[in-house]
Amino acid sequence: MSSVLYDAQGPRAKRRNVLYTAVFLVAFAAVLWWVYKALDDKGQLEWVLWKPFFSGTEAYSTYIWPGLQNTLKAAALAMVIALPLGATLGIARLSDHLWIRVPVGMVVEFFRAIPVLVLMIFGLALFAQYTDVSSDDRPFYAVVTGLVLYNASVLAEIVRAGILALPKGQSEAAMAIGLRKNQVMRLILLPQSVTAMLPAIVSQLVVIVKDTALGGAVLTYPELLASANTMSGYYGANIIASLTIVAVIYVIINFSLTSFASWLEGRLRRRKKSTGAVLGPEDMVNIAGTAATGAGGAGGAS
Repeated sequence: MSSVLYDAQGPRAKRRNVLYTAVFLVAFAAVLWWVYKALDDKGQLEWVLWKPFFSGTEAYSTYIWPGLQNTLKAAALAMVIALPLGATLGIARLSDHLWIRVPVGMVVEFFRAIPVLVLMIFGLALFAQYTDVSSDDRPFYAVVTGLVLYNASVLAEIVRAGILALPKGQSEAAMAIGLRKNQVMRLILLPQSVTAMLPAIVSQLVVIVKDTALGGAVLTYPELLASANTMSGYYGANIIASLTIVAVIYVIINFSLTSFASWLEGRLRRRKKSTGAVLGPEDMVNIAGTAATGAGGAGGAS
């Protein structure tokens, strides 16, 4: 008996997989025990180090919440700018005009090849020398600039790959009924490719959230991870506890983004399922007339 993807396992393969699973669980338990013993021997599991996070709200209101606000502010602004910019660059790379396609391709490849931290440092120097942005605001602007330049170039490639992955028959059929190229892109290709691109786009959004920590580590931007260092110093050498709480918050944020994307992808796929209706010649004429010329009926298509 076999499935679509692989042949069903035989008795020996099943026993082998059970053995591998057992060995993995034992090894995983051993690693957990080793981590626990190492932390316990160093006194990192003492209640006094974890008490600020479970017996009051001072740690959250003074350190974690302000840092989380700065993280979300920088990430949200970078997302809002990078998503449309990346989509525009990705579509421009598919242009039939060489004078558009080549320069845009050079820009995308250039910023995609530079580490995001370098872009942040460059942005900080740029704002310091050529703008009137205050020294308190420069780290925020530099972090957003670096995130936008890098992630917009990556998103451009995601958009371009998603559109190119669609069958050529989609655009050919649309042009056959009289749609112009910009209408084919806007009405046919982009809506279909969004569902396929969604997991990759959300993965990049998760990267944006995490990369804000680079601004705190290098540019003194007071984001969530930077608050952990300040917090551990204030409460007395509980860096492990502080980093653990911050890590849990990052996991919650990124898991929420991923879960929302999975829900949205499933919803889009259900909405795009065919109703099974067969279009006749008059229906095709109406579609061509409405979309291509703005007039319905056969008169608009003639």
